[in-house]
Amino acid sequence: MNTEQYIKQLREELNQHNYKYYVLDTPEISDYDFDLKLKELQELEAKHPEFLDMNSPTQRVGGAVTKNFETVAHEHRMYSLDNSYSKEDLQDWETRIKKLVDGDIQYTCELKYDGASISLTYEAGQLVKAVTRGDGFQGDNVTANVRTIKSVPLQLKGDFPEKFDIRGEIVLPFDGFNKMNEERIEIGEEPYRNPRNTASGSLKLQDSAEVAKRPLECLLYNLTGTNLGVNTQFESLDKARQWGFKVPSVAKLAHSIDEVLEFIDYWNEERHNLPYETDGVVIKVNNLQQQEELGYTAKAPRWAMAYKFKAEQVSTRLNSITYQVGRTGAITPVANLEPVELAGTTVKRASLHNADQIEKLDVRVGDEVYVEKGGEIIPKILGVDLTLRPTDSVPTQYIKHCPECNTELIRHAGEAQHYCPNYNGCEPQIIGRIQHYISRKAMDIEGLGGETVTLLVKQGLITNYSDLYEVTKEQVIPLERMAEKSADNLIKGIEASKNIPFERVLYALGIRYVGETVAKKLAKHYKSIDAIAEASLDELVNVDEIGVKIAESVRTFFASEENLQIINRLKAFGVQVEISQEELKGQTDILKGLSIVVSGVFNKVSRNELKALIEKNGGKVSSSISSKTSFLVAGDKMGPSKLKKAESLNVEIKSEFDFLQMIGV
Repeated sequence: MNTEQYIKQLREELNQHNYKYYVLDTPEISDYDFDLKLKELQELEAKHPEFLDMNSPTQRVGGAVTKNFETVAHEHRMYSLDNSYSKEDLQDWETRIKKLVDGDIQYTCELKYDGASISLTYEAGQLVKAVTRGDGFQGDNVTANVRTIKSVPLQLKGDFPEKFDIRGEIVLPFDGFNKMNEERIEIGEEPYRNPRNTASGSLKLQDSAEVAKRPLECLLYNLTGTNLGVNTQFESLDKARQWGFKVPSVAKLAHSIDEVLEFIDYWNEERHNLPYETDGVVIKVNNLQQQEELGYTAKAPRWAMAYKFKAEQVSTRLNSITYQVGRTGAITPVANLEPVELAGTTVKRASLHNADQIEKLDVRVGDEVYVEKGGEIIPKILGVDLTLRPTDSVPTQYIKHCPECNTELIRHAGEAQHYCPNYNGCEPQIIGRIQHYISRKAMDIEGLGGETVTLLVKQGLITNYSDLYEVTKEQVIPLERMAEKSADNLIKGIEASKNIPFERVLYALGIRYVGETVAKKLAKHYKSIDAIAEASLDELVNVDEIGVKIAESVRTFFASEENLQIINRLKAFGVQVEISQEELKGQTDILKGLSIVVSGVFNKVSRNELKALIEKNGGKVSSSISSKTSFLVAGDKMGPSKLKKAESLNVEIKSEFDFLQMIGV
C-alpha cells in the first residue's frame, strides 16, 4: 500500500470512528487510540501536502480566522413556524389543513431543540456551506466554524442527492455547558447564562480553533431541495441518518392529532431527562406532496406547527412603568422589573402591551407580579399577587401625552394602541422609520446600522430617509466608532441601495400596515409609486388582499405633502420607484381577475413554477376550491375530493398542457 492509499485509509477509519462516537454514541476505540491515529494522520499530511483534503478529520481542529462573516442569501427561504399552546390550537390547525388537502393525513412529531438554527449545503456529498438562519432570507456564512463540529459530516455516505440543503439546530448539551462554566469560574470569569445563547454566540467567534474547543452538536431535521428521492418527512429523517447526519431518534409517526397529543404529553415530562434544551414539539404533515399542496403563508409553512411547552413563571416587583414610541407612533408601555432569573436569562423588563391590558390586570407600580416568557422568548406579565399589594398603592394612569415630544396622544376607534400623531416631529418615530428603511428586508444598506442612524439624526445630518442620499464621507467620519474604511462602506452601501427593486422600496417607506406581502401586491398591481399615490380608496380595496384599513393607511400616507416631497427626492436620487423593464418582461394580463387552484403532480413544470406563471400572467393562486374559482389546473395524483368538489361546483378543469398552451408557454 502506497502513502496516498494509506492516508486515505486512515481518513476513512477515523471518519467512521468519529461517526460512531459523535452521531451513534457507540464508540469502538478509546479516546487515546483515536488521538494516536489522528496524530499519525496529521504527521503524514504535513509530510505530504500534495495529498491535502479539506474534508480530512485533521481539519476539524479549526484555525481559520473570520473577521467579517459574509452575508449569504438562502437558496430556499428558512421560514418561521406558527405556534400553538393547546389541544384546541392543534385541532383548529388540523381542521384548516383538511380543507386544503385530500386523503388521510399522517404527522411526524419531532422535539423542538432550543439552539441556533443552521442550514448546511452539500454538493457531491461534501459540505460546501453552512449559513445561519438570519432573517430567513439571508444569513451569515459560518462554514469554517461549523466544520469543527464533529457531528457534522464533512463527507456523506450512501445514496445521497447531488445537491441539497439540510436544516437543523446547533446545540450545546447540558454536560458540556456545565463543564465550560466550571472552567470559567475556576479562572475567575463570569459563567455563560444559558446553552442556547452560548451555542449561538459560538457560531460567530472569529477564530474557528476556539469553536473547535466547544462541545457543540448539530441535530438535523429537514431536507430541502429538489429530486431528493423521498416521499415523506419521516422517510427523509431515516435517509439523513443513513447519509451520516445526527438525527434524533425520538421522532414519531402519528396517525391522528390524538397520537400527536400523546407524544406531547410524554415529552412534556420526559424532556427534563434529555441532554439538551427543548421548548416544545414540532408537528409536520408527513406526506411531502401534501406539504407542497398546503404551501406557505407570508411567514410560515401551513403544513407545520410548533407546540410550545408551558413557559416557566416567576414573581418579582414592578419598579416602574415607562413608555416607548415606535416608528409608527404606537406607544408601548414597558414594565421595569426587579431583575429575576427566568428560563436561563435575567429578566428586567416586560411588555404591558397597551392601556386595556394595564386596566385588565390592574397592574400598579410596587406590585409583586407574575412574569412568564411568552413562548419562552418575550417576557410578559400574567397577573398580580394582590396579597402583597402595598396599602398606599394607586391605580396606574395611562399617559395622555407623548413621552418624547409631549404631543397629545390619540386612539382610533376599535384599536387598543395609543399613538403619537406628530409623524414628522417626534424623534423616535423619525429614527425608527429610517432604521426600518435601511433594514435587511427593505433597502439592506450595508455599512449603516441602527446606532449610526441615531447618531446621524441627533447630529442633525438627516431628518428623513431621503436625506441619506446627500450624506458625505466627510460628514460621517467624525461620528463615534467611524473610521475611514467604515465611512467608505457606508457611502457605498447607500449608493448601492438605489438598485433595490421597487417592491422592497415600497415596503421600506414604512407605510402603516404595508408589510412585505402587501408591498409586493401593490407593486405588482400598480407597477409604479405614482400610480399607487393616485389610486382612490375604492381602487385600492379592489386589489387582491387589500382591505379598507390598509387602503385608508395608504391614502393617508400619500395625502401628506411632506411624504410626497420625500418621494420626489428619492426619485431624483435614482431610487427605484417603479417596476423595472426587466421585471415587466414576460408579464401579461391574460389571467387578470381569475382565481386558479393548482393540485397534483406536474411533468413539464413544478408546482411552484406553475404558481409563478399564474401570478406573472395576472392571475391569483387560490389554495381551495370554491364557487369563486375560475378553473382548476389538475396534475397526476390529484385527490378525489378536490376533483369531486370541482365537478359539483361546475369548476372547469384544465390539464397542465391546456394551461401552458393558454398562456403561450
